[in-house]
Amino acid sequence: MKLFQPAISRRLMIAGAAASTVPARAAIPSRPRALALIGDRAHNPDYIRVCLDRVFRELDIPVDYTIDYAGLSAASLKPYRLLLVLRDGVIWPDGYSTLDAYTAYAMNLENRNDFPAARSIPWMTEAQGQAIKDFVSNGGGFYPLHDASHISLSCKNYRDLMGGAFFGHPPLRPFEVHATQNAHPITAGLGPFVVNDEQHYVDYDKDPRYVILESENRDGLTYRGRGTKSPAGWAYDFGKGRVVFTAVGHTIHAMWNPQYLEIQKRSVRWLLRDL
Repeated sequence: MKLFQPAISRRLMIAGAAASTVPARAAIPSRPRALALIGDRAHNPDYIRVCLDRVFRELDIPVDYTIDYAGLSAASLKPYRLLLVLRDGVIWPDGYSTLDAYTAYAMNLENRNDFPAARSIPWMTEAQGQAIKDFVSNGGGFYPLHDASHISLSCKNYRDLMGGAFFGHPPLRPFEVHATQNAHPITAGLGPFVVNDEQHYVDYDKDPRYVILESENRDGLTYRGRGTKSPAGWAYDFGKGRVVFTAVGHTIHAMWNPQYLEIQKRSVRWLLRDL
């Protein structure tokens, strides 16, 4: 595993062909540290790091970034007070050498039929899901964003903690995000805002009183029989720790919408019991 160590405190850990354990660092009791597991086929880790760097820089909280999904474990979480995940639940062991929905580059290849069919498999094990549950139960904070709800489709322990699961999304389109009637410090005083993003439709498993955000397409556009609305964020205590989920996150301009940026910062602060 190759590790980039720039002058700033934020690092991006790059996994090699054989994934290894995320290296543990000495914990600093007086200053919480965050670990962010980021990046997948449709979500480049570069834009995610750029987006989240702004959040943590403004909060003055050190964060380590990793794409090493296989290294996620109870041991790798020990130095941290907060875990963020912005990646989906699958990997592609045969590569992406088939018709790609984003670039369609393979369409004009002379030998395109020689490539294997696209095949995705889940990456999170139940042991990894249990490790995150234990991390939160013992007082840690967990912040899954955007397509991190997709992991719930293949890992029961993760879903038990995260609180819901990905259903699907239409193409990028404008929609409104607004606070629900459930009062919460994360959304207090914030008005509705509009983003041009993937409107993620999710199934929510917990008590409705913990849902703090809702997305709504104001143009009347629906998605696969689910209407114009979906839960878009929730927050609750889990054991001695806390969980927050927010669904917006496919583009930088959506992540940096002023209202949503404030929600992300408040979510981190609430998870660390600083709000």
